[in-house]
Amino acid sequence: MSDLISVQTSTEKKYKLHFGFDLSEELERYVHSYSSDKAFLMVDAFVLEHHRAHFESVLGKKFSELHIFEVPRGEKAKSFSVYQKAVDFVLDKGVERSTPLFAIGGGVTGDLAGFVAATVLRGIPLIHIPTTLLAMVDSSIGGKTGINHTVGKNLVGSFYQPDAVFADVKYLETLAEKEWVNGTSEVLKYGMIHSPEILEQVKSLLDNNEFNIGKAWLPLIQESAQIKANVVEEDTLEAGKRAFLNFGHTFAHVIEREGAYNEYSHGEAVYAGMIAAVYASNMLGAEIELSNLLQFKSLYTFSLNKISSDAEQLTLQMRSDKKVKDEQIQLILLKKMGSPYVYKVSDTEFVEQSWNHALKIFE
Repeated sequence: MSDLISVQTSTEKKYKLHFGFDLSEELERYVHSYSSDKAFLMVDAFVLEHHRAHFESVLGKKFSELHIFEVPRGEKAKSFSVYQKAVDFVLDKGVERSTPLFAIGGGVTGDLAGFVAATVLRGIPLIHIPTTLLAMVDSSIGGKTGINHTVGKNLVGSFYQPDAVFADVKYLETLAEKEWVNGTSEVLKYGMIHSPEILEQVKSLLDNNEFNIGKAWLPLIQESAQIKANVVEEDTLEAGKRAFLNFGHTFAHVIEREGAYNEYSHGEAVYAGMIAAVYASNMLGAEIELSNLLQFKSLYTFSLNKISSDAEQLTLQMRSDKKVKDEQIQLILLKKMGSPYVYKVSDTEFVEQSWNHALKIFE
C-alpha cells in the first residue's frame, strides 16, 4: 500500500479591469504597489511611435529603469523567432521575479507579451494596457497567451492571468479605421452568443457617426468586457462555457492560416467565420436571420478569393484547431440568438456547405 500526498492547486486569480478616458493617474497610483525599480514594456510598434513619451512619463515616475521592447506590427509577431528575441531581451536586462512586464498594444502584443511573462523565470507580474478595441473587449481578458505555429494559430501558449488591465479609451484616438473594424467583430460576437441588443448598439454608433469615437464606445466596451469576464470567471481553463467565446473562430483560424497570417485581420476572419457558423446553425435547425450580421458588411471590404475555394480541403484544415477532440471538429453554433452550444461534427457535409456560403458572400 502506497502513501498518498494530496496537492490542492487553484488557477483562480482576482484582478481588476479598469475602464475610462485617460487613466494616467490611476495607473500611476497602481504601479507603486510593485517593489521593483525596473519594469519591462513590450509595446506595439505603432503605439510606441505615437505614445512613447506618454508611457515613459507615467511609468517613469515609479520605475527608474524602463526597458522597452518593440513588437513588430501584425500577426507574424506571434512567432517563435520574435518570442525568442523578447525572452533574450528580458533575460539580458536582468529580469527578476518581482519585475513587472507591461503589455501595451493590441491582441498580438498582449498574446506575445503574456507568453513571455508566463514563461520567463516561470512567471513574472503582467499588466495589460490594451490600446485597440479588440484587445479591450477580448484578448486582454482571461489569461490566454501564446504564439502561432505553421500547423495552426495559437497552438503554443499558456493560461496566465495578469495582475490588472487598464483599458484607456484615450488610446483609441489614434486607432486606424481597419482596427476599429477588427475589434467590432468581437463585439458583434458577444451580441450573437449572449446579448443580441449589442448589435443594435453598434448599429446606433454607426448611424450617429460615432463609430470611431472612443468615449462613445465606452459603455459598450465595458458591457462586452463584463460578458467575457463572467464567462472566464466561471470557466478559467476553457473546460466548458468559455468555448462559447470561440463562436466563428474555428472557421476564422483556417482563413487566417490560409492568408499566411497577413492577408486577413483577425476581425475580418471572425466576421466571415461567424457568417459561416450562422449558416451551419441554420442547417441544423436554427432560424437565425443572417441579416443580423450582414447589416454590418459595408464595414468589411475584404475578399476570400485568396484562400482555397475547395470547401472539403478547408474543412479538413479545421481538424488542426485546438478545439478538436478525438479527431472530431467542434463548432460553436447557435440554437437561437444568444444561445450557443458545442456541436461535435461527425458528417462534414453541412460544414462544407457553410464554407461555400461564406466564400460566395465574400467573393
